[in-house]
Amino acid sequence: MTGQQSKQVKQLDRVIIRFAGDSGDGMQLTGDRFTSESAVFGNDLMTLPNFPAEIRAPQGTIPGVSSFQVHFADHDILTAGDAPDVLVAMNPAALKANLADLPKGAIIIVDTHDFTTRNLTKAGYDANPLDALGDAGSALGEFAVHAVDLTGMTVEAVKEFGLSRKDAARAKNMFALGLLSWMYGRPTESTTAFLTKRFARVPDIRDANITAFKAGWNFGETTESFAVSYEIKPAPQQPGTYRNISGNLALAYGLVAAGVQSGLPVFLGTYPITPASDILHELSKHKSFGVTTFQAEDEIAGVGAAIGASFAGSLGVTSTSGPGVALKSEAIGLAVMTELPLLVVNVQRGGPSTGLPTKTEQADLLQAMFGRNGEAPVPIVAPQSPGDCFAAAVEAARIAVTYRTPVFLLSDGYLANGSEPWAIPDVADLPVIEPRFATEHNHTKTAPDGTVSTEFWPYLRDEETLARPWAVPGTAGLENRIGGLEKGEGHGNISYDPANHDLMVRTRQAKIDRIAESIPPLQVDDPSGAAKVCVLGWGSTYGPIGAAARRVRKAGFNVAQVHLRHLNPFPKDLGEILRRYDKVLVPEMNLGQLSMLIRARYLVDAVGYNQVNGMPIKAAQLAEAVGALVADAEGTPVDLTADLTPATTAQEVSE
Repeated sequence: MTGQQSKQVKQLDRVIIRFAGDSGDGMQLTGDRFTSESAVFGNDLMTLPNFPAEIRAPQGTIPGVSSFQVHFADHDILTAGDAPDVLVAMNPAALKANLADLPKGAIIIVDTHDFTTRNLTKAGYDANPLDALGDAGSALGEFAVHAVDLTGMTVEAVKEFGLSRKDAARAKNMFALGLLSWMYGRPTESTTAFLTKRFARVPDIRDANITAFKAGWNFGETTESFAVSYEIKPAPQQPGTYRNISGNLALAYGLVAAGVQSGLPVFLGTYPITPASDILHELSKHKSFGVTTFQAEDEIAGVGAAIGASFAGSLGVTSTSGPGVALKSEAIGLAVMTELPLLVVNVQRGGPSTGLPTKTEQADLLQAMFGRNGEAPVPIVAPQSPGDCFAAAVEAARIAVTYRTPVFLLSDGYLANGSEPWAIPDVADLPVIEPRFATEHNHTKTAPDGTVSTEFWPYLRDEETLARPWAVPGTAGLENRIGGLEKGEGHGNISYDPANHDLMVRTRQAKIDRIAESIPPLQVDDPSGAAKVCVLGWGSTYGPIGAAARRVRKAGFNVAQVHLRHLNPFPKDLGEILRRYDKVLVPEMNLGQLSMLIRARYLVDAVGYNQVNGMPIKAAQLAEAVGALVADAEGTPVDLTADLTPATTAQEVSE
């Protein structure tokens, strides 16, 4: 489909669009297709799917609203955006749930079909807000509202296929997608191909969806209601092959790559839990790479099977979210005691307990650090973006295999469900992970009569890593004891000796500390070298922190940014870096867990910026906090709007 360019085309450098409707309206599919179109076009992008927490909330109610936000631009962006420029609302509840997030002048496209008395009451409206569009003081008066009967036009467009009205109305999301694709010049071939493949076995549904999609495009092209379309040019990219990828998908691919690079079969023992289940779904497709997936009957069985797989010579992995980690904690302690490789993937969500299953949070850091009985240190790795989940998974596997230890991989709901363009790496550039299985005796024994013999000691350690040998069961002559009771150093027999326990506890801690020797120096983003304030983050706060720093720098002030991938052990140079700055700000989606660790470890007076509302931190609000700290450190008022004109704000300061 190509427009005739009969209308005005306005050039933009970025747009944030949010599709919102009932959980049955297909908003996630609509947003995903628009994202794919933008990726094909070459824009940089970030997405924020937002799911209802209830499996099936009452239709037409605010708890049942599902949304998908996509931020795409002609330049590098870091977040899914603070506030939508465009809201597509499929019913009254979607409008009411999202209206407060819109900036003045935002475009609202609303489907009038469901604005019935019953649905308005469900959404908490006393009167139809669309009836007061022309009135002074209208709730919608600050916005550019397009009230369109999307459902009615969809039903009319697809009537030739003989579908019931209910089935015909389900294609309204494709009508909306076609309209938005026209408005923003998105390529449509990929969506047509997607629909053709997805509904290949039901031709009427396939043709109805494609027809609705084209009808939406043609409506935008021909109606006088939309006098302007918009163009957002492709973003410059480093040479390479790119694809759009979500965090869970990237993490699953990272686990497959870790298996290939280590030569180990990957075994995932898991129990489905939001928002980690997609990792199981994806890995189950890759048996050809030696991946085995086991859906256990509960969390404990999942991690127990993964530990057993590691004992047998596989790369054991278990995936879960915070509540599942609580159930797995004793078994993770077993992996610490047996010193076996194990990856524990925690896709964090709002807590405590079942909490907010579909909302994001990063409040499991202290749980990962200390959530086991006894002294049971475990390395912790955290990705910073959806695409970075791939590299973080490979790194976590490297540590687990090399140092013979369970490793926590802390993703979160924002990263897991969000997506971005990802440069597919060259396999030759991936690290080789060497298991170095034990194959022979490692200890020489002299009997009282002078007879010399050799035997296998399972706790003789590598001098560099302090890792114990990994002996695959069935290897002749390497039989050894395993279990949760304390073992004697070297020989590995059960030991209750107090001095031995003290030695083994300190040795296991020293092994984790040794990991810092293999961690590269931190990258400090301090362009001027004159900053007095450093913003320290971890995990998915990377985007909001980077966007906030851009705002502060654009206003003419200095700020440094440091982001942590390794949270246990910390990089060796972290303390020295933090001591360069007068003030340190630590933004987190918790009540200050990293800042607590930083203050305790380095005696740095770290200031927390904390949010636990189930949503990502907003860059503009964080920028205000950073600006206030910069003003305090430099003794100069910080005005973040002083040098920001509409013509220059988006590219330099865009979220």
